[in-house]
Amino acid sequence: MNYTSEVERMCCVAKGANHGPAPIPEEGRWVKVTQVSDVSGLTHGIGWCAPQQGCCKLTLNVKEGIIEEALVETLGCSGMTHSASMASEILPGKTILEALNTDLVCDAINVAMRELFQQIVYGRTQTAFSEDGLPVGASLEDLGKGLRSQVGTSFGTKAKGPRYLEIAEGYVTRIALDEEGQTIGYEFVHLGKVMEAYKKGTDANEAIKAATGTYGRFKDAFKYIDPRKE
Repeated sequence: MNYTSEVERMCCVAKGANHGPAPIPEEGRWVKVTQVSDVSGLTHGIGWCAPQQGCCKLTLNVKEGIIEEALVETLGCSGMTHSASMASEILPGKTILEALNTDLVCDAINVAMRELFQQIVYGRTQTAFSEDGLPVGASLEDLGKGLRSQVGTSFGTKAKGPRYLEIAEGYVTRIALDEEGQTIGYEFVHLGKVMEAYKKGTDANEAIKAATGTYGRFKDAFKYIDPRKE
């Protein structure tokens, strides 16, 4: 350790206050964090790339400083889907400090990791007050039936109005309009359920029919339109 001459000439003054770090809530306990292995929790965070053409929702389940589970969801950039695949392989097994300084391929995923790191080390996790936190695999519950991300995609123009393309329930196939041309409901296909049925041997058309549902006053429509063609 090198010191400047000014510090070398200083006399020693005793350090009085030394009470350590303030405790943070972690999985139902109050913990004074002094090293990475003291940190636990499950949390979510959002990241975005520099040109802001895509974003990432990252979910981590950390136990004693080690990332045991990672759910990587991306939107808006085709290359990010491949980056997410790599990040899901890279993250588990690393400490949160290692992960913070690891290239996760996509800038949006790197930013998400930065945001999660702050939440975790400051005790602002989803499981801060949950005894023993959540088991590994808990993040999959956010995806619902068919293990598909909750995605909403809608498009609208001043000239022609809104078009719902995909809602949390699924892929929108028809929009219901009333006599004034206003949206009063929609028909959707839950693609996760379709694929599960198809893999079990169900005919594709039957699988789609079984996974089709409606929302709102769909049956009361004056007119139906295909949001991708009309």
